Amino acid sequence: MAQSPAMNVMRAAVEKAGRALRRDFGEVENLQVSKKGPGDFVSQADLKAEKILFEELSEARPGYGFLMEERGVVEGADATHRWIVDPLDGTTNFLHGIPHLAISVALEREGTLVAGVIYNPITDELFFGERGQGAYGPGGRLRVAGRDRLSEAVLACGAPHGERKGRAEFLTETEKLLPNIAGLRRFGAASLDLAFVAAGRFDAFWERGLAAWDMAAGIVLVREAGGLVSDLTNRQKMLETGDVIAGNEFIHAALLKEL
Repeated sequence: MAQSPAMNVMRAAVEKAGRALRRDFGEVENLQVSKKGPGDFVSQADLKAEKILFEELSEARPGYGFLMEERGVVEGADATHRWIVDPLDGTTNFLHGIPHLAISVALEREGTLVAGVIYNPITDELFFGERGQGAYGPGGRLRVAGRDRLSEAVLACGAPHGERKGRAEFLTETEKLLPNIAGLRRFGAASLDLAFVAAGRFDAFWERGLAAWDMAAGIVLVREAGGLVSDLTNRQKMLETGDVIAGNEFIHAALLKEL
């Protein structure tokens, strides 16, 4: 497919950052790690990847602003465009040598998400999409799964571990859902969970308490793969509330009702 100049920039940036993460992943035991908060670690690899992404995207689009996990908000001269960047989604997986992690980059134009790239540098799987142009992955064009019954659906979720809030609510939800679904998965990288929904690997995904960089690119992919994305009150306030639910129109509606 023909790609826009912005998509070429995004892909080149994540692939360069991915090479650095791949090298560090091979030496994960030697990384110096500092504790950033309960159950949330930041490593040298994370910071290095973010630096690469910041430099590459800034050089290609000097005026664009940023919303980044480590640097936070970086204002740009062009107030209509903003990169939303997670340099390493799945840091805990990375530090434990689990190869389920991703770099996630989205482009926001005048408040609308218009492009997204999610890249797992360890498995070398790249998922990308642009508004109105479809979403693509390792097997070509992405399509959400076609199942229309929760009883046949495999869902992905996030779980509030450690000191994170919402554990009682999560346990209530899963107790209600488990007898009525085909399976539940918790892999620890929300961006990849959303990419897998877009690719039809998961039928749906939900989680509370996410940051914008965890889901911005994935929202683009799911929409472009024919799926629906909302917050848990069925509004388009995901980036503000931090809550997200994604799936095809049938499973999205059924899961929304259950939750």
